[in-house]
Amino acid sequence: MPRMIFVNLPVADLAASMKFYEALGFHNNPHFTDATAACMVWSDTIHVMLLTHEKWKSFTTRPIPPNTSSEVSNALSFDDRDAVDAFNAAAAANGGTGDINPIQDLGFMYGRDVADPDGHVWGAFWMDPAAIPTGE
Repeated sequence: MPRMIFVNLPVADLAASMKFYEALGFHNNPHFTDATAACMVWSDTIHVMLLTHEKWKSFTTRPIPPNTSSEVSNALSFDDRDAVDAFNAAAAANGGTGDINPIQDLGFMYGRDVADPDGHVWGAFWMDPAAIPTGE
């Protein structure tokens, strides 16, 4: 079995969050979805578990941070700059916030950060490893 990652996120409105992530290109796995949680699939090895606040609190007693704070930034790779721009536009058009940080353009790498409706940060990036400066 390949190694997988399941990113667990507390969300205020499960239906709205599912709609947001679907607009970004995730799809729902109904086998792991109910009234308290939804499994949103990015790839065969990357899944996001959206958990209602009540469900989240069954896993930990740690407080849910306000949506204006950042505890972690998750990064997703894309095939080109246009796909990064499209991800940013989809986030902004579907209840999230685009460009929460300055656009990063290093020539060989291009990235834009978005926040979902609950303030969770996602960095969309494209990189050309062959173009990375060698420092010579």
